[in-house]
Amino acid sequence: MKTTLMALVSAAALVTAAPVLADDAKIGILLGFTGPLESLSPAMALGAELAIAEVNDSGKFMDGGSVTSVRGDDTCIDAGAATTAGERLVTSDGVNGIVGAMCSGVTGAVLQNVAIPNGIVMISPSATSPALTSVEDDGLFFRTAPSDARQGVIIADILTDKGVSSAALTFTNNDYGKGLADSIAAAAEEKGIEITINAPHEDGKGDYSAEVAALASAGGDILIVAGYLDQGGRGIIQASLDSGAFDTFFLPDGMVGEALVEAIGDDLDGSYGVLPGSDSEGSQIFAKLSEEAGNATGVYAPEAYDGAALMMLAMQKTGSTDPATYKSAIMELANAPGEQILPGELGKALEIIAGGGDIDYVGASSVELINGGESGGSFREIEVKDGAIETVQYR
Repeated sequence: MKTTLMALVSAAALVTAAPVLADDAKIGILLGFTGPLESLSPAMALGAELAIAEVNDSGKFMDGGSVTSVRGDDTCIDAGAATTAGERLVTSDGVNGIVGAMCSGVTGAVLQNVAIPNGIVMISPSATSPALTSVEDDGLFFRTAPSDARQGVIIADILTDKGVSSAALTFTNNDYGKGLADSIAAAAEEKGIEITINAPHEDGKGDYSAEVAALASAGGDILIVAGYLDQGGRGIIQASLDSGAFDTFFLPDGMVGEALVEAIGDDLDGSYGVLPGSDSEGSQIFAKLSEEAGNATGVYAPEAYDGAALMMLAMQKTGSTDPATYKSAIMELANAPGEQILPGELGKALEIIAGGGDIDYVGASSVELINGGESGGSFREIEVKDGAIETVQYR
């Protein structure tokens, strides 16, 4: 008995004396790698993975721990498929948080069916529906993209500056499209711009002539296409050009991408639009880092970098990879006061946090979280000219 007791005491002493092991983390990247925004997802995923690589290279995460990533396909529009992909990330892959989802409808589905029941933090870089602002999320949901409530106001401002007095409006028939269309219509009305028609369209159709005929019948100085550049939105524009119904289009965020310009060609010249973005020092640094890594930059790639960065910094701040613990630090890290942190400075941020200091994570998209966890955001106004997307100004 004495020998056994001594052995137990000795074993306990060994356990107590053992060094604290470095803590590893796994982050899920849940985006629409297939579907109506599939051309945007690779750059977004690479943006998040760039932040992860930067943290790993620093060697300063969680006492020498490392972070790995695993991708999941939310399809952008299929809530069932997105939920299944999210469940796989949580139950099979064991992620500690999710950067995603991509589109608003599937983001809501994954949040309600996966993240909240399992207590998983989600930071979406691109879900912009105003409806997500008021979701009861147990403090688990954040987004580094601004709400479409603000985008609608920016769009109305641009149309006013362009001298537009009337516009036809079509939107993809889902949470994102309807929320954005309602925001645009309300803001346009306040500016005295007539929305002649506010009509939904479905993605995945081969023929949009009927939808375009209705839009043309209503008329307008311009057609606003609140859709997706890889599917219905592109189809609406091509059918409008083919029929001569419209020759100038306003392109909100889901329609801005090189794939659309390449598909439509010079006929898109003169159209204009808007997407989240800034000319901040952080955005310029991010673009340079992406280029050096051999990555393409695109819409919402900076926001994906910022989402992954905030998640890892929050883990460092709380000393835990448990979402129930680190979720409380995300708002604090994203806002003042503290030493401002830009892309390329994640190792520095980890060191400051480990030393008990405060940081204000500015990142690639000038992050400032409001309304319980969404970005206040700035926007980049663009115009298509000579077959290329050119920046006009920032708003």
